[in-house]
Amino acid sequence: MTIGVLLALIVFFTDILLILVLITLEGNRKSALIWIAVLAFMPLAGFILYLLFGQTFYRKKWFEVKGMPEDEIRELNDKVISLIDEGKKYVEDPLDKEYLDVAATMMRANASYYIDDNDITIYLDGNDKFKDLFEDLRNAKSFIHLEYYIVRDDVLVNEMMDILIKKLNEGVEVRLMIDAIGMNSGPKTRIKEFKKAGGEFSLFHSMPTVLFSPRKNNRNHRKIAVIDGKVGYVGGYNIGDEYLGKGPFGFWRDTGTRVVGNSVAVMNMRFFMDWKYATGKNIDVSAKYFPPCGNCGSDKMQLVSGGPDTKNNPIQKEYLKLVMLAKETIYIHTPYLVPDQTLKDTLELAALSGVDVRIIIPDRVDHAFVYWSSLYNAHLMMRNNVKVYQYHRGFVHSKTFVVDGKFCSIGSANLDERSLKLNFETNAMIYSERIGEQMKQAFLDDLQYCTLYTEEQYQSRTLKEKFKTCISTMMESLQ
Repeated sequence: MTIGVLLALIVFFTDILLILVLITLEGNRKSALIWIAVLAFMPLAGFILYLLFGQTFYRKKWFEVKGMPEDEIRELNDKVISLIDEGKKYVEDPLDKEYLDVAATMMRANASYYIDDNDITIYLDGNDKFKDLFEDLRNAKSFIHLEYYIVRDDVLVNEMMDILIKKLNEGVEVRLMIDAIGMNSGPKTRIKEFKKAGGEFSLFHSMPTVLFSPRKNNRNHRKIAVIDGKVGYVGGYNIGDEYLGKGPFGFWRDTGTRVVGNSVAVMNMRFFMDWKYATGKNIDVSAKYFPPCGNCGSDKMQLVSGGPDTKNNPIQKEYLKLVMLAKETIYIHTPYLVPDQTLKDTLELAALSGVDVRIIIPDRVDHAFVYWSSLYNAHLMMRNNVKVYQYHRGFVHSKTFVVDGKFCSIGSANLDERSLKLNFETNAMIYSERIGEQMKQAFLDDLQYCTLYTEEQYQSRTLKEKFKTCISTMMESLQ
């Protein structure tokens, strides 16, 4: 038997084994059937592609170390939900009672606690966001925790690294975690200086993991900053000059939040769990990391974090719940309009029921496959009364929902299956008419830079663009 025949037999029997595994797996049956077809008709190429992009059966085992045991979380959540249900009896304001109902639902879906004493600031421009973030970093007295998907090697990041190294020299603890893929163009020389000054640094998934493990698909897409346990940031902004509008796309339309209040403790605990997973080391849970805030404000929020380490992704449930709540309006910013079938159907049903559903997407290509999939989905959803607009002022990177001017979500999770299934994401679910009206007005202001995408535009695609659409939607199905 020649080596070639032996290798062919190994690939054949391995493909048979993989097909049997795919048949028994729970989850996306459509994706499983496509992978079975690929393995059957392209045994060698299919085997390699599946090793690189397709594995899912490893997730529960590899990611279970990221948090508390599920039974402990459930027991604690049940106690808090009981307290919420009991507290609703004493709430007179109908809107506050509705907020508590939704909060309890989200907790059952594994979101964090509903906390009502926050002061939340919204950012629609990176220049404002980074001005305040850097000022908070300069004022840090005890610790700084930063967790980002992308950190560039440019002017803005060099300014941040100067601040962090200065704070280390003043005795402030600083921990920085960056996703391994997002670190490709990162400040490697400055990170060495940072570590030499005493800073703690970790990649989320090492480069060997990225190169040789299917976990390369599970990116840490979160954007979290916690300063002294008193101030926290979460949203869509990574760190780099492009987020100031100085990149190739020009103006950068994004959304972020600054939170002062007891929700910062939940953001810090999220960092603790991710740090343990990435480094294998615990941070000692001491009082200095979780200082009480007192009555910092009146904004209500929950942190909603999702990823392959969650049994039922809370972010998908958050988006579904927001759509189901709508009575008048649903306004969405997303760079990628590639929702799963359930979310797509729910949005269409809301629009058919008379809710004003509008979605703003970019007019330019960031990631080619996702861009053409977005236009395909826009075409399908427009047939069911959903209005999709293309933004022409620059690039839309914002990931936001605002419903009826009183519920909104601001965070890192795109409206695509990667954010809903593969990546680690974090959103702020905000219960506030003040913030809701601000977000609603921001959406309406953005419409002046948009045009409504039409069926005529979709049908006028060139043959080359139609081919791109076909390939992109096929790739979407493999996720």
